[in-house]
Amino acid sequence: MVTTPNRPHEILRYTAFSADPAGGNPAGVVLDATGLSDDEQLAIAAELGYSETAFLTAPPAELAGRDRAYTVRYFSPRAEVSFCGHATIAAAIAHAERHGPGDLLLATPAGTVPVTVTGTADGTLHATLTSVEPSVHKVAENDVDEALRALGWSRTDLDPGFPPRIGYAGARHLILAVRTRARLADLAYDFEHLKDFMTALDLTTVQLVWRESAAVFHVRDPFPVGGVVEDPATGAAAAAFGAYARELGLVPEESVLLLHQGTDMGRPGELRVELRAGDPRVRVSGSGTRIPQPPHEACMPLNRK
Repeated sequence: MVTTPNRPHEILRYTAFSADPAGGNPAGVVLDATGLSDDEQLAIAAELGYSETAFLTAPPAELAGRDRAYTVRYFSPRAEVSFCGHATIAAAIAHAERHGPGDLLLATPAGTVPVTVTGTADGTLHATLTSVEPSVHKVAENDVDEALRALGWSRTDLDPGFPPRIGYAGARHLILAVRTRARLADLAYDFEHLKDFMTALDLTTVQLVWRESAAVFHVRDPFPVGGVVEDPATGAAAAAFGAYARELGLVPEESVLLLHQGTDMGRPGELRVELRAGDPRVRVSGSGTRIPQPPHEACMPLNRK
């Protein structure tokens, strides 16, 4: 519990894209962030140390009166981000545990994102977000070279069938595909170099991809701009990658893709990416569960430095 001058704010810890608390991507969730300032939200995110924390408040005027509609903002330990897929999944599942499965409508800084939560016979909850309209952009060759230098990779590591692009589905991600699983597993990059490069291009993550089969991919996402070495499961990047793969004709217009992420970090997760013919938006689905909170952290004071 975090105490502010006005009221306590409950901080929840959930993992997204795994039903195992030790898998997937951890996120902080504050289901009622009313009264928290920007600095306080950033302090909570920094104290948690997860790649993002989601803060929900009342919906904007255009969604007022809509059932289960909220405004949501996302903070990394270093800054606010425009959209975060795994924190969206985590927040939706946290909400469903308290109010039951169903549909949510989230007003994010990137646009309105519908989310549907369903339950299974064994009690597992699954959430599906529908992205804002995505886009795919070419990237300058010198920028690709700079990214490779920061990663410690070379052009020969890249898969020529997957041209480098910047994908957007609420946040910008540089997509680089590699020839081998071994290259993907061997990730040791220059943190400050990559952070500065990404900041200059307004990138949220760099999505590194290896294709196992027609519809199965393994991905990793360095996230130095958020103060995190690597994101264990990245819903926003998964949506951007789905749009990228469809636009470049790498998968059929109507497809279901399975992305494995977090394995190399010891936090395996699965992201389901659905592409529908005639609908530019991308759907990203996954399970989630609450992370047990250590008793000594039941009340976490704000860092007011």
